[in-house]
Amino acid sequence: MAVTGPDFVSLQVRDLERSAAFYEEYLGLKRSDAGPPHAVVFDTKPIAFAVRDLVPGVDLDAIAQPGQGMALWLHATDVQDIHDALAAAGTTIVSVPVDGPFGRTFTFADPDGYQVTLHDRG
Repeated sequence: MAVTGPDFVSLQVRDLERSAAFYEEYLGLKRSDAGPPHAVVFDTKPIAFAVRDLVPGVDLDAIAQPGQGMALWLHATDVQDIHDALAAAGTTIVSVPVDGPFGRTFTFADPDGYQVTLHDRG
């Protein structure tokens, strides 16, 4: 018996449609046909990514920073363009774009405060 690696990542969000629209509009993610009614699953590869309604007992307003202690990195092909669109829309940019071992990289806070890093080198 062995774990072979992650195969699904989801974020609990305050407003499912608002969060899904954010990831569609600014990151270009496409909704998958799969998924339960309490979640929006995106057609991402190699690992599925989703946003979902809050689980009973979870209060994101009581947390200083949702997801603190965990790093969520997503690969993108147009990191600088995504950064520019997010910044123009008033999205919090946690770290500005830099070039490093993972290519062009920056971190933003999504509508619920999760910090997400985008990079363009696989």
